[in-house]
Amino acid sequence: MPDENQLLKQAISLGGDPDAIREFYEDWSEHYDNDLLLAIGYVGPEIAAEALVKHVSDTALILDAGCGTGLVGIELIKRKWDLTIDGIDLTPAMLAQSRSKGPYRKLNIADMGGPLYDIGDDTYDGIVSAGVFTNGHVGPEGLEELIRVAKPGAAIVITVRDSAWEADGFKDKIEQLEQDGKTKTLEITHSPYHTKEDVFCELVVLQVI
Repeated sequence: MPDENQLLKQAISLGGDPDAIREFYEDWSEHYDNDLLLAIGYVGPEIAAEALVKHVSDTALILDAGCGTGLVGIELIKRKWDLTIDGIDLTPAMLAQSRSKGPYRKLNIADMGGPLYDIGDDTYDGIVSAGVFTNGHVGPEGLEELIRVAKPGAAIVITVRDSAWEADGFKDKIEQLEQDGKTKTLEITHSPYHTKEDVFCELVVLQVI
């Protein structure tokens, strides 16, 4: 198995501290795309976008939750040009990279580990989040706010790094959400994530009830 990228090893050891995460990604923002796409073969944005477009209309209003440098937004627009996409992220420098790519209607700073105060209930037709639900970042509790801001019937697509899936409680949380009648699980697929490092994720598609 290839050695894991040292920046990624550092990223997943941040312990969920928003200040540490923000500082880390501020420093990484300019080189993030090359480091992920070229060095490790990161396919999270592609698989997440492909999964979401199967469940939304051509003119849907989408939230890219934890949009980073805008990789997911680009993949969504490639597939459905007329989507309207909003993005949120913890790090201003990452949002600046997203803004330069152009697929977003609006971009705002938000901490997905807490309440999304600036977003009303039942706002979005679909939500996508790639690379956020992983070790040292946002835990499974972050799903509650995504469900709140999604319209009934909306699809929520997330990637969860396999090392976090059971260890950090994502599997149990998703099962509990279904038992509680909040979501219906449409798909859970074990998928390649970093193709050059043999790292996998769970690609999860939920429908809000």
